[in-house]
Amino acid sequence: MALQSLLRLSWGVGMPPRAGHDVFLSHRRIDTRRTVAALLHDRLTRLGLTAFLDSKSMIPGDRLLERIDAGILDCRVGVAIFSPRYCDSYYCLHELALMMEARKKVIPIFCNVKPAQLRVSESVICSIDEARRFDKALDEAKNIVGITFDSMKEDWLELLKSASDVIMQEFGRGS
Repeated sequence: MALQSLLRLSWGVGMPPRAGHDVFLSHRRIDTRRTVAALLHDRLTRLGLTAFLDSKSMIPGDRLLERIDAGILDCRVGVAIFSPRYCDSYYCLHELALMMEARKKVIPIFCNVKPAQLRVSESVICSIDEARRFDKALDEAKNIVGITFDSMKEDWLELLKSASDVIMQEFGRGS
């Protein structure tokens, strides 16, 4: 075996990084980065879980889809934070589809959006096969009992407590 092959095997050189996260947070940055996604990441971290959040878990030089895919495949629980512009993002739809295809436990949070409103946006540039894949994942997500939240009427702290309680139950711990 060549030296380069041995180095790759022993050090993981040239291989996608392993995320090693308990929870993967899928969200649309423009809608939720400074609110529910960041707050939930912080709360889960304080409770002893490792949560993948793009802005906290990725560094310059990371290959975007490789890092995201590794984070999803290595996590135990996926949290899809659906927001009004979630379905406008190819990356969000890819994350959701991969979580569903990998048979991850997915906890939907419907933040300022109703499940019936979820559909692939016409602005998403993708192949017909990818659009079908995304539609299938959205249909599956609509049929999972989730947490609904209206930021104009409800309390952020209650959302964080409710979401973290559900997630912690998956790990046999209460929050």
